[in-house]
Amino acid sequence: MGHNLPMTPTASSSQAKRDATLVSAVDAARDAAETEAGSAMVGDHIAAVMEDERLATHTFVCLSPAYVGWQWAVTLARVPRAKTVTVTEVVLLPGPDALVAPEWLPWSDRVRPGDLGPGDVLPTPVDDARLVAGLTGEDDLESVESLSPLRPSQWEIGLGRTRVLSPTGRDDAADRWVSGDFGPTAAMARQAALECATCGFLLPMGGALGQQFAVCANLMSPADGHVVSLTFGCGAHSEVEQASEERPATAHDETGWDPLDLGHS
Repeated sequence: MGHNLPMTPTASSSQAKRDATLVSAVDAARDAAETEAGSAMVGDHIAAVMEDERLATHTFVCLSPAYVGWQWAVTLARVPRAKTVTVTEVVLLPGPDALVAPEWLPWSDRVRPGDLGPGDVLPTPVDDARLVAGLTGEDDLESVESLSPLRPSQWEIGLGRTRVLSPTGRDDAADRWVSGDFGPTAAMARQAALECATCGFLLPMGGALGQQFAVCANLMSPADGHVVSLTFGCGAHSEVEQASEERPATAHDETGWDPLDLGHS
């Protein structure tokens, strides 16, 4: 018994001549389905479809509670000028209302940011466009220095690392950070009076991304320890003026008094 994908009629099946012998062999098709699955699992006859010349498929309702909406498909054939039918295949196929599994995707296409947990391993593809080859030895430095205008200030050497970020990788990161929770369009930034670029708690970043991003080091900020856009801002900016806190005047109750029983000795 096979568990296949839904069958779609081909051009030849739609044009195949109706074979009265095969189409009328409902009992033979049912016997084949019951032999395969048991009589309790085979329901009413649904249809008979010509697949090709002298080749037809009968479908029956599947009564298994585990396969609601599925159908038993029994394919019959006969040789020319013969009246005896032969069972060629019995399979279980999903019907129009059957519950089927979603289309399979490789794990690399299913994993999403935040899915990685302790102990999980997420290999990076060899041809990942976000990475380019880096330098792995000090002997390479002299040749790199001689290739103007490739200088460390303009190009990440990546000494000791097999690969470093490519321009594509940097652009992807920049786009993600700008549009994230610590970018200029975040609700916190829109309500802030000052930007991170002028905050004393800002830790500059090196490299090309340092022109647009830095790291927040303010314990009281929601961005503490995160990469922030220089145009992000929050209410914990180092230069926010502190509002004056005047001590409220002492309140006196002038509407009544408590009687005292002084007594007499």
